[in-house]
Amino acid sequence: MRLNQNTIMSSFVLLAGLGVISTSHADDLPAPVQALADQGLEIHGQFDAPGGLRGYGASVQGQDMAIYLTPDGEHAVVGTLMDSEGNDLTEAQLDEHVRAPLEAQTWQLLSESHWIQDGDADAPRVIYTFTDANCPYCRQLWQDVRPWVDAGEVQLRHIMVGILAPDSPGKAATILGADDPAATLHGHNRGEEVEASAQPRDIEEQVYANNQLFEELGLYATPTSAFQREAENGNIRIDRIQGLPSDERLIDMMGSEAP
Repeated sequence: MRLNQNTIMSSFVLLAGLGVISTSHADDLPAPVQALADQGLEIHGQFDAPGGLRGYGASVQGQDMAIYLTPDGEHAVVGTLMDSEGNDLTEAQLDEHVRAPLEAQTWQLLSESHWIQDGDADAPRVIYTFTDANCPYCRQLWQDVRPWVDAGEVQLRHIMVGILAPDSPGKAATILGADDPAATLHGHNRGEEVEASAQPRDIEEQVYANNQLFEELGLYATPTSAFQREAENGNIRIDRIQGLPSDERLIDMMGSEAP
């Protein structure tokens, strides 16, 4: 599936439905903040705020927000804090205390998925890409990145999913279950057709887990590729490209012009 460039998202959004991402300790929360947590908000951390307020970064169903605890500790306000000049004092705090930590955990989830290495294990740049064996644009991406991969500058980690056709899960399992998954994937991308075949249960469960991760991240196209970048404030953030990237976005993803 290929997307119009205007529909390509540049960064991962918050993960909805993953209850493991909260970094706070519920027993330490003030009562008004705990009441919001009891209603389903995930509390990710706290930060200093002006006027005697104490801020908390939170999210619910993929939406990030700030909670401000009043100085008496008895009341909480959810919203955006502005100064006398109309400056937004909340956005930067959400970026630091909610989005960046969640994206770090997203990167960890990607690393723990079931992927096939494509390129030098010591390559300085790692890119995760969700790949369906029936996706022609996944094959095209594989071809487009050869200069960087062959030069040892980039390692692609193909997270094999089965979403495009009835035999996609079986083909993904066949590749993951091969004696040499990397060689099998390379051969497939060079035109050697892979036939879906029964695999051990643990291999089929790997495909299922990858499919679940794809859905939990709110993705809908293959290939979808994720890579890290350093933000202006020094935080490491994740960018993503859904679909086959344009030439310009390919360079962004690879981190340099073709060697």
